Amino acid sequence: MTADLDAYWMPYTANRQFKKAPRLLTKASGMHFWNDEGRQILDGVAGLWCVNAGHARPRIVQAIAEQAAEMDYAPPFQMGHPKAFELARRVADLAPGDMNKVFFTNSGSEAVETALKMALAYHRVRGEGQRTRLIGRERGYHGVNFGGMSVGGIVGNRKMFGTMLSGVDHIRHTHDLGANAFSVGQPAHGAELADDLERLCALHDPSTIAAVIVEPVAGSTGVLIPPQGYLQRLREICDRHGILLIFDEVITGFGRTGNPFAAQTFGVTPDLMSCAKGLTNGAVPMGAVIARQHVYDAFMQGPEQAIEFAHGYTYSAHPLACAAGLATLDTYEEEGLLTRAGELQSYFAESLHSLKDAPHVIDVRNIGLVGGIELTPRPGAPTARAFDVFLDCYAAGVMVRTTGDTVALSPPLIISREQIDQIVSTLRNAISRVA
Repeated sequence: MTADLDAYWMPYTANRQFKKAPRLLTKASGMHFWNDEGRQILDGVAGLWCVNAGHARPRIVQAIAEQAAEMDYAPPFQMGHPKAFELARRVADLAPGDMNKVFFTNSGSEAVETALKMALAYHRVRGEGQRTRLIGRERGYHGVNFGGMSVGGIVGNRKMFGTMLSGVDHIRHTHDLGANAFSVGQPAHGAELADDLERLCALHDPSTIAAVIVEPVAGSTGVLIPPQGYLQRLREICDRHGILLIFDEVITGFGRTGNPFAAQTFGVTPDLMSCAKGLTNGAVPMGAVIARQHVYDAFMQGPEQAIEFAHGYTYSAHPLACAAGLATLDTYEEEGLLTRAGELQSYFAESLHSLKDAPHVIDVRNIGLVGGIELTPRPGAPTARAFDVFLDCYAAGVMVRTTGDTVALSPPLIISREQIDQIVSTLRNAISRVA
């Protein structure tokens, strides 16, 4: 077994540790995985924040198979295929306001890179080419390519890779345990943290700033919920200074917060929005950038035969991904999954917050069907306590995710109340067992 595992350099994994005691998944259906020993494991994280409709859904499986047999690939440059246009229309129909133009990529990381390039190019075609600065947020996660990593703000993701993109700065994060610990839903305190953008505007001159990018709910850094009024204030500041606002909805898109997009949950419409994951239910890699009409219109100038935006990927709008996306949206619509998180939110919140008295728990955070349980770091061994909880839960038949010393949950939207109870009970037992 060691030799069989040796060739694969695993992403975001402690490779040596894993290969000494591998956790191999061999089957998935509905709310569950099965491992190579035949044990059933309840999926508490929708694969990796992406399998929102549950695993191996028949409509999606059939759509992929039929598309592969009909047309396995179509070039996306100067050519098209019908499903690409149909999927773009249906995604645009779900988006807020006049966000009605969809550019397809192959992942969340590529969607972020595309959104950043769109923002820079948008200002250039409008005659404001001096707007080259990008603003991210501390503790932000925007994928692992150089642009997303540069505007991201998780130290462990940045420290090995040099200076990254120039002209990038960061506003402060919103996490405030002292004021907001154990908030149910949006914290009451912290809207004023958005004013840190004004500080950067004063430092750099706002006429040099192209865009600000934030996650409406910061997922991979530990499920940080935006304070009440925070996103609204960011929108106001961006409008005042002519800065584009980008929402990274790779995690929050497609029902995670109780609406198709978190922008609708929080009542703030960005100029650009990246998405992926739930777009195809994780079945085929795909991402997208959704743009407002005014962003698209800025590019539609000059000779008609000229390429307006010199960007794209060999596999943009891949036929299999488009087929999976259409079947996924059909499944969401038929089962009411894009709003189901709102229906279960109160029960999910009450269940998670019952862990408040468990050992080592210093905060519980929730919105829709996403939650985080923050644990006290083990002295001299940060992240170890949460990882031990992950291992304990896995042994007990429940998959959770950890980021730092936070246990993150984002179960498929088909989850039942009984399965929420199972996850929380398993977590309580694991947290109590882990020293």
